Amino acid sequence: MNRKYFVMSIAAALLPSFTLCASGMEMPNKQVNKRTVKILMVLTSHGSLGDSGKATGFWLEEFAAPYYVFKDAGAAITLASPKGGQPPQDPKSDEPGSQTEATIRFKNDKDGQAALANTVKLSAISADDYDAVFYPGGHGPLWDLTEDRNSIALIEKMHAAGKPVSAVCHAPCVFRHAKAANGTPLVSGKAVTGFSNTEEEAVGLTKIVPFLLEDVLKQSGGKYSKAADFKPHVVSDGNLITGQNPPSSEGTARAVLLRLGVSGP
Repeated sequence: MNRKYFVMSIAAALLPSFTLCASGMEMPNKQVNKRTVKILMVLTSHGSLGDSGKATGFWLEEFAAPYYVFKDAGAAITLASPKGGQPPQDPKSDEPGSQTEATIRFKNDKDGQAALANTVKLSAISADDYDAVFYPGGHGPLWDLTEDRNSIALIEKMHAAGKPVSAVCHAPCVFRHAKAANGTPLVSGKAVTGFSNTEEEAVGLTKIVPFLLEDVLKQSGGKYSKAADFKPHVVSDGNLITGQNPPSSEGTARAVLLRLGVSGP
């Protein structure tokens, strides 16, 4: 029997719509608000954009939008990063043209800002303590989280346990070295998405990044798909959930809640 998966395309500012792409659809985990779900969000600690002399880090929308999707659904959220403490934010994500309802809300949220300034060191995190993990993007993860052994072990353990492992934009790079229980690449044979080659070209960083995410996902055997540049696109394949770009952030988080069987706001 063919493995079941489905792909979701998200329309901006609307709830996710679902398109069946195989013989059926896996049912979400049956947790349905019986208890407070615990979601781990892992951010980058890397703040240098290669040898460009420019700053990078996490992209604000890709953190803020999922953060409030989870928070408003009543989830208990833990923030972590490789080095702990305040993760670096890509300054471009703070520019006027990059602001959204979620980023504006975060800038007025003192508690949220305090939580972000005090992320837990990733090495202190146990996969057993969480129901799902979410990785916001930005270019930073390409350099640190891709190679981080603690992150790789966390992803492998949570995925093997059937827990949602999710990432948006550049953050699906965290799956580059992760393996499935049978030793094959985690994304091999699975439907995935992430920041596309044409999007990287559009932002002028093709020659700066250490690798092109679309290429890496394909090289690892992933069944990569994408929408038009900077249009929302979310893909779920079992408990592996990925989003293409910043506008996909909210939809990716909602897909995690769906997988957990939790009603969103």
